[in-house]
Amino acid sequence: MAMAVSFGIASYIEGGVIAAVIILNIIVGFFQEFNAEKTMDSLRSLSSPTASAVRDGRNDVVPTAEIVPGDMVELKMGDTVPADIRLLEAVNFETDEALLTGESLPVQKNADAIFDTNTGPGDRLNIAFSSSTITRGRAWGIVFATGMKTEIGSIAAALRAQGKRTRPVKRKADGSAKLHRYAQAWGLTAGDFVGRFLGVNVGTPLQRKLSKLAILLFGVAVVCATIVLAANSFSNNNEVIIYAVATGLSMIPACLVVVLTITMAAGTKRMVQRHVIVRKLDSLEALGAVTDICSDKTGTLTQGKMVAKKAWIPSAGTYSVGTSTDPFNPTIGALSHVRCAPIDTRRDDMASSSQIPDQSFKTLLAGNIRLKAFLNVASLANLAHVHEAKDGWKVRGDPTEIAIQVFASRFNWNRERLVKEESWIQVAEFSFDSDVKKMSVILENVASGNRMIFTKGAVERVVGSCDSLYPDDGSEAVRMTPESRKYILDNMEALAAQGLRVLGFASKEYSGEKKASETEYDRDDIESGLTFQGLIGLYDPPRVESAGAVKQCHKAGIEVHMLTGDHPGTARAIASQVGIIPSDTKAVARDVADAMVMTASSFDQLSDEDIDRLPVLPLVIARCSPITKVRMIEALHRRKRFVAMTGDGVNDSPSLKRADVGIAMGQAGSDVAKDASDIVLTDDNFASILNAVEEGRRMFDNIQKFVLHLLSENIAQASTLLIGLAFKDSTGLSVFPLAPVEILWVIMITSGMPDMGLGFERATSDIMIRPPVALKKGVFTLEVMLDMLVYGVWMSALCLSSFALVMFGFGDGNLAAGCNDRYSADCDTVFRARATTFVCLTWFALFEAWEMVDMRRSFFRMQPGSTRYFTQWMLDVWQNPFLFWAIVAGFVTIFPTLYVPVINRVVFKHEGITWEWVVVLVEGIMFFAGVEAWKWGKRIYFRRRERRNLGGRRDLESKVFEKYLSTEWQISEDRDSKPRDEKG
Repeated sequence: MAMAVSFGIASYIEGGVIAAVIILNIIVGFFQEFNAEKTMDSLRSLSSPTASAVRDGRNDVVPTAEIVPGDMVELKMGDTVPADIRLLEAVNFETDEALLTGESLPVQKNADAIFDTNTGPGDRLNIAFSSSTITRGRAWGIVFATGMKTEIGSIAAALRAQGKRTRPVKRKADGSAKLHRYAQAWGLTAGDFVGRFLGVNVGTPLQRKLSKLAILLFGVAVVCATIVLAANSFSNNNEVIIYAVATGLSMIPACLVVVLTITMAAGTKRMVQRHVIVRKLDSLEALGAVTDICSDKTGTLTQGKMVAKKAWIPSAGTYSVGTSTDPFNPTIGALSHVRCAPIDTRRDDMASSSQIPDQSFKTLLAGNIRLKAFLNVASLANLAHVHEAKDGWKVRGDPTEIAIQVFASRFNWNRERLVKEESWIQVAEFSFDSDVKKMSVILENVASGNRMIFTKGAVERVVGSCDSLYPDDGSEAVRMTPESRKYILDNMEALAAQGLRVLGFASKEYSGEKKASETEYDRDDIESGLTFQGLIGLYDPPRVESAGAVKQCHKAGIEVHMLTGDHPGTARAIASQVGIIPSDTKAVARDVADAMVMTASSFDQLSDEDIDRLPVLPLVIARCSPITKVRMIEALHRRKRFVAMTGDGVNDSPSLKRADVGIAMGQAGSDVAKDASDIVLTDDNFASILNAVEEGRRMFDNIQKFVLHLLSENIAQASTLLIGLAFKDSTGLSVFPLAPVEILWVIMITSGMPDMGLGFERATSDIMIRPPVALKKGVFTLEVMLDMLVYGVWMSALCLSSFALVMFGFGDGNLAAGCNDRYSADCDTVFRARATTFVCLTWFALFEAWEMVDMRRSFFRMQPGSTRYFTQWMLDVWQNPFLFWAIVAGFVTIFPTLYVPVINRVVFKHEGITWEWVVVLVEGIMFFAGVEAWKWGKRIYFRRRERRNLGGRRDLESKVFEKYLSTEWQISEDRDSKPRDEKG
């Protein structure tokens, strides 16, 4: 509009400059959007589904896009099928094909079945179709179709045409609709089109908010232009119209959207370097507002490399494994044995004198029938593979099963050896289920003809399925009694108290008939009447960085909750080690002790009202189920908390979608979990969540900084021009203190590049000791709006004073006619005053960018701990090279605009200055003085407020767990303070 007005009144220079700015903005915006889209495409490729393909005898994880016909692919529960695959082996294998066939129930596959070529997709039970989700079991097969040649690809080809962006017409039950319904649909469609064009209904929430702000500022610009016309009696003089155009332009933050796009693109790249892949841009804004993190334990807070540390067999005692530098090598780590049970031995006495270190596995196995029976379960009720290759020991499978298989291999009881040498063959398999919490296999010894059932799983479930055990060295099993069940569970608690994850083993002979299909077996019958064989304790040590990351979360005002499927004792031990629960629980109130660590069964029994009445929500929930995670998120939402949830399995997808920020694991996570998530951790590390939060806060801070910088500049320019209406020439027309091209120069050149530099600014030192940001307030907090007003008014006052000093203080005060249009001898003072004002505003814009690096700390003391009291700022300006050189460029480009003929007088409407540089220098010092004084006042205010909020507590753990402290202690403290209150 400004361009059209300028050309309409024959102000070709102003119109041409505005046109150039628009074209430049479009070009820069296009390339930045293009680069941002390329960045997001690369990030999407990083988080794209993967497949496990067997190539050159190795199991390689490759992107789905690289799967080709002829590949052998392994499939397991939670995966998304990467291509159309002809199954060669399937064990309890079911897939969800609702996307393809519309069938709501999973389909049981049969690798041995053969069908006619005309059989439809829904009936081809020997094929796993691309994009279907594996809901149960495992399988492997050969790829025969990929991409658009798959069944789902043929559907995609038919639906390739983009959907319409039109609103549907509301119709009656008979399909008819009145004319006003058509008008309504057309109106809504037109509204959507306008909204997309203006950007108010597309993009992230912040982008939509800033688009609305731009529309608001456009309205303000129209109002400002109207004020200029009104102050000059709505004269149609070209000078008045140009002045109005200049005032309107001063309110438009032309490069705001471009800078925002660049900042977000740069933020996603930085996150990749910190092991975080952003799948949805909305999460970039949400990360800074996270108040609670609900994290899994295994592989996230811990290393995810399980090691079998202890095994207890009721009739044989406790077997222990020493420290090993390689968790997959069964030849490293000493074996030892004690006759006593874990409950009879103190934690620190497991290496007592009665323990014989580094015993040979042959010695331990000699005549030990019960140990061999225990190892049979460990090795055969196990799908993991452990074998020695030329370059070391190789493993494949679930981490828990690998640890158990490695333990069995320490006794040369590896599954592969038993299958080959002792002729065990698998008859049926009942996969682990999150509801049953057991897995079982039926195996037959070909040599003897005996068939056995081997079961492992959660101790409570396994013990509940057993009716006998071997309590001593006798060969006869005795009936399981309530006392023996309690004895087993007490030993499980003793192992769990050491931070071990405990599983139970059981077995029995199978005398039933061999079925033709696994589905014909009754699982309840198979997993009942078992004989208890023993317990195995697995240790997944916490990651080295987990404790520090949890502590940093507490400093950042973020509560950490651990939701795990492990035993309560194991969960409590790990939570205590990493600092999720307080190290000293003596001060914990009785009424909240149960709420601090709960089991899923206890939590799920509570109604929503009961949960809301809890004094605090639990920090640890053990034996967690998928529905428990969803209820925990809902409970946090009812308490107005902003939640990030981690997950890796298919069952985690509901909680990932329900959370404000869903975080999937990149290594152990299933494709379904990744699709449901907002971000993906490439290293499955809890510390990376903290990195993501820090990056989210950094990005939010930087957006605040450049928005504040841009809008305060707009306020300064608009105020200068509006107040400058008082400067009138002899004809009664206003003489503008800033020319239109000068304003555009400051908006696009002087402010644009430093704003991009602020988007790249590193995180401030206190970013992770501040509370989470409030998304409801967004960028425009009360502090930001006050800063915007104060800085804008201060810059405007200094600009007007510089114009007045040169014009009236040291000049002749001659506001000659025509000085808005061309240079003349009479206008020399006006042109010099205008140049001085322009240079001052340019300096202020550049200096303010440096001041915005930290919105509260002094520019000269951004590192409070530094001993470089007078020179630290010289080092700080080098911390952000882009910002430094953008500001240097802003200083350098001033001189051509001042001293190059034609450019200065004709284009910028000002004249080169000489002694006026003294005025600029003094104004620059005054700018720094004003901004530093305002920051000093803010620091005093926030320090006092922080002292009031903190009171006398300084210990981090006391501060974090204050609400868990004993109610008796709080009551006594209240009583101590009550008399003082009454006296006061």
